[in-house]
Amino acid sequence: MAQTSEMAESPAAETETEASPDAADATATEAETTVTVRCTGHVRTELDVYEFEYTFAGDTLRAFLDELFEEYPQLQDMLIAESESDATHSGWAPTPEELPGTWSKNPVGEQTIAYARILVNGHFNENENGFDTKLEAGDRVALVYPFMFCC
Repeated sequence: MAQTSEMAESPAAETETEASPDAADATATEAETTVTVRCTGHVRTELDVYEFEYTFAGDTLRAFLDELFEEYPQLQDMLIAESESDATHSGWAPTPEELPGTWSKNPVGEQTIAYARILVNGHFNENENGFDTKLEAGDRVALVYPFMFCC
């Protein structure tokens, strides 16, 4: 028993415990974030709900989406583009050769399908850090896939 006490008090034992991968994993899995999810269009129809609270392990949009898609796999097919062509619509106006400002897209597999969007606190995730956007408790995540009608 005495050896256990001495080992627990020794600085080397403390460093070993702090540096152990199991301790780091336990801390990472304990972190949970609760966000408000708002749904529009086809997403709202699919889930039959406009707004709900969602708690997930982690603090990024990627962690949120991973858990949400495990629970609601139909949303991944509805929102996430699997190819560049899925993420691009034909558009009505030609794209200029040189775009003003800084333009960047999420990498393939992290893009939404044409017309669908994911917003964090009212900002498109593409304009933040994509799927690596940090989420905090109380943030709002909007899953938008509007109905499109023609005349």
